[in-house]
Amino acid sequence: MTTFALVGAGPGLGLATARRFGSAGHAVALISRNAEKLEALTAELTRDGIRAEGFTADVLDAESLDAALYTAAKALGPVEILQYSPVPHADFMRPVLDTGVDDLDAPLSFSVRGPVTAVNAVLSGMRALGRGTLLFVNGGSAVRPHPERAGTSIAFAAESAYARMLHDALAPENIHAAQLIIPGAIRPDAEHSSPEVLARRLYDIHLKRDGFRHYAEPLPD
Repeated sequence: MTTFALVGAGPGLGLATARRFGSAGHAVALISRNAEKLEALTAELTRDGIRAEGFTADVLDAESLDAALYTAAKALGPVEILQYSPVPHADFMRPVLDTGVDDLDAPLSFSVRGPVTAVNAVLSGMRALGRGTLLFVNGGSAVRPHPERAGTSIAFAAESAYARMLHDALAPENIHAAQLIIPGAIRPDAEHSSPEVLARRLYDIHLKRDGFRHYAEPLPD
């Protein structure tokens, strides 16, 4: 059995994707800062017959994230699919004219150091398997910078560049890196951006391996 590792586990999109990949036969490693949340999510997946475990880590703490992914692979099996989709902190979204250099430290750690740490933690296992998928989930500011959300706009653009380079560099090794852009809010009643619809979309990206950037729905004008 191989593992689907979710960095940024939560009750919305995270739970839906964990359920989708778990129902396909993968063990599920849930990674979040909140141990109580992990316990509740793990219990829900277990009731569905999915093998799942929670691992506490903070994406702003590279050492804890690396340790969580190492422990997950040891406990559940090698990570075949990594999804990096933690929710950015509200204070990352300052207006650009109110953003100083120190205000970018946390967003860049969140969206660059975090993904680099996570990828490096799972890459050797994917290479040993001879396959793998790296899924990056971002908001619309990753491709259309928003002057009221400077931190995420800058950091998501950097994350996008890193993910795109991985897509090109790892394709010959049968490791597929892809990005899903979700322009608006994730809502249970949304036609294209409900947790369940997005989970199916991410699973399809994993299976079809047909390009780097995908959109949940078109960017608004």
